[in-house]
Amino acid sequence: MSFTSIKRAYQVISIALHYGLDELLPPKLTPWYFRLWRLSLFWLRNKHKKKPGGERLKLALQELGPVYIKFGQMLSTRRDLLSDEWAYELAMLQDRVPPFDSKLAREAIETELKAPIESLFDDFDEKPLASASISQVHTATLKSNGKPVVLKVLRPNVEQQIVADLQLMSQTAELLESLLGPNNRLRPGEVVEDYRTTIMGELNLKLEALNTVRLRNNFLDSNALYVPYVYEELSHPRLLVLERIYGIPVSDIAALRAQGTNLKLLAEKGVQLFFTQVFRDNFFHADMHPGNIFISREHPQDPYYIGLDCGIMGTLSDTDKRYLAENFLAFFNRDYRRIAQLYVESGWVSPDTDLLAFEQAVKVVCEPMFNKPLNEISFGHVLLELFRTARRFDIVVQPQLVLLEKTLLYIEGLGRQLYPQLDLWQTAKPFLENWMAEQVGPKAMLRKAKLQLPYWSDKLPEIPELIYDNLRLGRNLLGSQQQMLDKYLRHQQKSHKSNYLLITSAVLLICGTILFSRDVTLWLSHGCLAAGVVCWLIGWRSRPRIRKF
Repeated sequence: MSFTSIKRAYQVISIALHYGLDELLPPKLTPWYFRLWRLSLFWLRNKHKKKPGGERLKLALQELGPVYIKFGQMLSTRRDLLSDEWAYELAMLQDRVPPFDSKLAREAIETELKAPIESLFDDFDEKPLASASISQVHTATLKSNGKPVVLKVLRPNVEQQIVADLQLMSQTAELLESLLGPNNRLRPGEVVEDYRTTIMGELNLKLEALNTVRLRNNFLDSNALYVPYVYEELSHPRLLVLERIYGIPVSDIAALRAQGTNLKLLAEKGVQLFFTQVFRDNFFHADMHPGNIFISREHPQDPYYIGLDCGIMGTLSDTDKRYLAENFLAFFNRDYRRIAQLYVESGWVSPDTDLLAFEQAVKVVCEPMFNKPLNEISFGHVLLELFRTARRFDIVVQPQLVLLEKTLLYIEGLGRQLYPQLDLWQTAKPFLENWMAEQVGPKAMLRKAKLQLPYWSDKLPEIPELIYDNLRLGRNLLGSQQQMLDKYLRHQQKSHKSNYLLITSAVLLICGTILFSRDVTLWLSHGCLAAGVVCWLIGWRSRPRIRKF
C-alpha cells in the first residue's frame, strides 16, 4: 500500500470517528475487538455529539469528497430505508455542496476556452448557480446569439482526490479477494473496476457532452423528456456549455402541486421513460437522483421531464436485455418457475441449482409485492431477502447490471415521492409485452429480413456460381475420398494375407522343430520346416508397404 493510500485511509477513518459514525452502529455489529480498536484511537473523539445522526453522516460524507457524496446521493432517495430526517439531510448533498472560489472557476474556464470569458459570453455570474460534488455551474449568455447558457466546470484537483480514493478501494478489494480466495463469487475487484469506469467517465465533460447529444437525439420528438442543447464547439474535457433550462426540481412536490401538475401521469411517464431508454435505445441515464431531474413549468396537465447530468450512462448487451425483459414479464405473470430457468440459462446461477427450491425462494420474496400500492411495498426488505437468496443459491453478481439496479432504485424513489399509489407493474407490463412481441414475433422476423436485404441483394448474383463451385468441390472430394477408401481396402487385404502366411509359417516351423527333436520320420520334420520357410518368404514379400492416404 502506497503512502498516499495510507494517508487517505487514515483520513477516512479519522473523519468517520470525528463525526461519531461508529456510535451509530448497532451494538451487535461492534464486537469486543472493535471496541478495543476504538479505544486505541482515543485522540479521535466525536466532536459533534449534539448533532443528530443524519446530519453527522451528511457532514462526514461531504468532507470525504465526491466518491462518498455520490453514495449519499443514492441513499437520499431510499425513503423506505432511511427516516425522513436522514433522507432530508443527505438530499442536501445533491445541490447544496459548498462552492469553491469563483476566481478558480474563472481561471479553469478560461484555461479550457483558451480565451477570456468576456470574448465569448456576456453577463457571466461569479456566483455559482449550483455546486455539485465534482463540478460547479455558472450562468452566462452567449455573445453570438444572446441565449442563456450554463457553464459546468470541474472542481480544482478533483481528479487527484478521486484517483487516491479509487486506489484505496482497489487495494481494499485486493485484500478482500486474498481473504475470500480466488474462486469467490463476490468479485470485489470487478466491482471496484466497474465503479472506476463509471466515476472516471464523469471526470471527462467532453464525454458527458457526447452522451447528452445522444440522449437528446433519442427524445427529440418526445412529450416525456427534454434534454438541453449542447454547444459542442465550446465544450472541453473540464468544461461543458449547454442551454439553460427553467423547471421545478422533481423533489419539490409542493411547487408541483401548486401549479396543478398531474402527478399520476408524471409518475407513469417516468416508468415508461426508464423502459424506453433501456429496451428501445439501450442507452439509459444511470444517475437519476432528484438533483438531476426537473419538471417543466409548461403544460402542467401534460408535464414532461428535463434531464441533466449525463455523465453516467448505461448500456446492456442484447442477451442481457432479452433475459431482463423475460424476467420482468415472468415476474409480472408470477411465473417463478420461468424466473428460475432464466437465471440458469443466462449463467447467473450454476446449472446444478435446484430449480424447485430456487423457484420457491423467489416466490416467497416476490409474491407479497403484488396487489399493493407502491407506498405499501418495502423494497428495502425485499432487496435484503433477495440478497439472502443470492447467497443461498450462489448467484453471480453481474457488474453490467449494477447501473441498471441503481437506476431502478432511483425510479422507485421518484415514484414514491410523486405518486405513491402508482401501480408500477401495470404501467411497465404493456411496454415489455410489446417489446417482446417486436423482438420474437413475425414483425421482428420481417424487420430483420429488411435489415439484411441490402446484403443479400448484393450477394444474390454470386449464388449460382457459388452453388456450382461447391457442387464441383463436393464431387471432387467424394471422388478423392473413394480413391482413398479403395487404396485402404487393398492395403488391408494385403495386410491380412501377409499376416496369415506369417502366422502359418510360425506354426509349421514350430511343429517341424518339435518333430525333429523327437526322432520322428525325417522327411516329415524336414517337410514342415521347409513349408514354414516357404510360407514365411511368401508372407514377407507380400506384406504391404506403408503409404499415406
